[in-house]
Amino acid sequence: MKIAVYGAGLALIAVGVRGIVLHVDAVAWLAWFAGAAVLHDGVLVPVVLAAGLATRPLPAAPRRAVRAALIVAGCVTAVALPLVLGYGRRADEPSRLPLPYGRNLAIVLGLIAAAAAVAVAVRAVAARRAARRPRT
Repeated sequence: MKIAVYGAGLALIAVGVRGIVLHVDAVAWLAWFAGAAVLHDGVLVPVVLAAGLATRPLPAAPRRAVRAALIVAGCVTAVALPLVLGYGRRADEPSRLPLPYGRNLAIVLGLIAAAAAVAVAVRAVAARRAARRPRT
């Protein structure tokens, strides 16, 4: 099974590389790729490490869920921020970026927080039940 999955992955990589070679300007792609690497190593990694340090004082049980929620929320915010700030919106073309992106981002962030809270609650209930069981 592993070999089939690896083969499928390699085939998809080959399709992607072929698409880049045939349809994308190599210099523009290299600039984008280098920019992505710099942003990852210069922004995303330090922010994730800072979130890890900030959540260190939390009890061990909820720490993992809180860290995961912070990382997901940060990534979602990074992707949505240009839309929230209205980059690309033009007054003479109201159909471009017509949605309330700020409100929608707030809803998604609320759902992420709710999912983290549910995960913490489920773990707490499971731990409480395990503590009540008689040991044999």
